[in-house]
Parts: sequence; structure tokens; C-alpha cells
Amino acid sequence: MLQLYFSPMACSLASRIALMEAGIEARYHPVHLQTKQVVDDGSDFLGVSPKGAVPVLVLENGERLTESAAVLQYIADLKPQAGLAPAFGNPDRYRLQEWLSFVGAEIHKAFLFPTFWYKDDASLAKPRARIAQTLSMPAAHLTDREFLVGDSFTVADAHLTWALLLLRPAGIDVAQWPSLSAYLARMQARPAVRDAIATEMAVRKTMAASPA
Repeated sequence: MLQLYFSPMACSLASRIALMEAGIEARYHPVHLQTKQVVDDGSDFLGVSPKGAVPVLVLENGERLTESAAVLQYIADLKPQAGLAPAFGNPDRYRLQEWLSFVGAEIHKAFLFPTFWYKDDASLAKPRARIAQTLSMPAAHLTDREFLVGDSFTVADAHLTWALLLLRPAGIDVAQWPSLSAYLARMQARPAVRDAIATEMAVRKTMAASPA
């Protein structure tokens, strides 16, 4: 069985959504990112991955896969009939990779990461100045589309959904972009997305009550 090391409502949420959308069973191991401690047994998360970041997907053969874009594509390819990624040879396959890269680099690392990890205004000035322009791109793309790629939900949607969920606690109201607001509402109405979020919020509450 696959194993996913995650931190509740961190970017690993996208991997949980993908697993649930695909109907793939997995064991989930919560991690305190600040202390690098695995909640299950108190072990050192750095022993799981020296990067100290989630997600980490432990494969059936024991190998470990990191980085959201890679993990999400692996999950999608594990069950191709779920349609979470275009097939090899389909030009949309590269559009999927394009959006996974965009969310990871331009929204996650360029804005969300510094917002939640750095507190001084000097460090946050540039990310705050750029985020509106960054979000205008998926907003324009989704003006007349239901999903990021093709005509169905893909792992790119799982990734963007997570990023949009984190915007409000980061001080950005997604309602400024009606197409993004409508998109997020559609994604949150999906049973797998709704259940994944509810599960992680419950884990987050439990972890907050019993800090490492």
C-alpha cells in the first residue's frame, strides 16, 4: 500500500485529493513541519526525507518520491482510467505539466511559502506586489473553462485548489477574481475534495491540541 507523509492543509493536500479522486487506498502519516517530527511515532521526519518537506509518497517497493508535481503525476499514472492526467502523446499532457509548474513556482514558492514562513515586511514586499498579476493568469484562463486542462478534473486542479484555499489565510481574497472564486466553489463541491479537506482540518485540530 502507498504511504503519504503530509502536513494538514500544506501542499500535500493536493496529493490526498488526487489519491481520493482516483480511489487509491493509502496510509497517511501526519508530520509536524516545524519540528520535523512524524506524529505517529515521534520519529525524525528527516529520516524519511532529508528535504524535510511534504509530500513524500512511499511507493509499493519502498522507494520514496518527493515534490508535488512528481507525486501528483505518479498518482495520476497509477490509475489512468481515473483521467487525472492526459495520456502520453496527448498535447494536453504538457499543459498539465505547465500548470503544475506554475502553481508550484509562481503561487506556492513565490507567494504562499514566504507568506507563511517569513514575517518581516521587507521579505514579503515583492511577493505581495506580484501575486495579483500572478493570479490574473489562471483567472483569465478559467473565465470560460471548468477545469485547468481539458474537459475533466486533473491533478493540476488538485494543486490549484489547494493553493487557492491558502490565499485567504495569506491575506488575499479570491473573490477579487470571479472566475477563480467560482472555480474554487466548483472544486470544493466535489466529494473527494470536500472529504480530503474535512479530513485534514480534523487532523490539524488534533495536532494543534497535542503539539509536538
